[in-house]
Amino acid sequence: MELAILIGLQASGKTTFYRRRLAATHEHVSKDNFPRARHRQRRQLRLIDEALAAGRDVAVDNTNPDAETWQPLIELGRGHGARVVAYWFPPDPVGSAARNALRPLETRVPEVGLRATLGRLRRPRLADGFDEVRTVRFDGAGGFTVEGAG
Repeated sequence: MELAILIGLQASGKTTFYRRRLAATHEHVSKDNFPRARHRQRRQLRLIDEALAAGRDVAVDNTNPDAETWQPLIELGRGHGARVVAYWFPPDPVGSAARNALRPLETRVPEVGLRATLGRLRRPRLADGFDEVRTVRFDGAGGFTVEGAG
């Protein structure tokens, strides 16, 4: 089993990457799917727990900017014996802002939100508790390249 934690700015390509590369194998969990939930973190952890308990791979598709955010996810994955993999989307603030501006108004992130996430965003490392860290970049042809562990 794998718990994939997508890490990057808003509009960095995380959800598109999920749809193209992980959707066939991983259950999608994102706080964006329940914006009005009172306890979004609790609900997210419950959904991850249920999927892992059923033996399904899970992709957590949020900004997940720092260790404070990763640790509960890593601990939950470990509790189920899952391999925990970080998918790191290196920050491109100009590109993210441009893609964000193209989003429908109801899903657009305010500029202050992008800046706040950028201020917290930290590159994941194996020392953080991940089994693997993969770096994801746009390939210039509408797809993605994924660089291996480390």
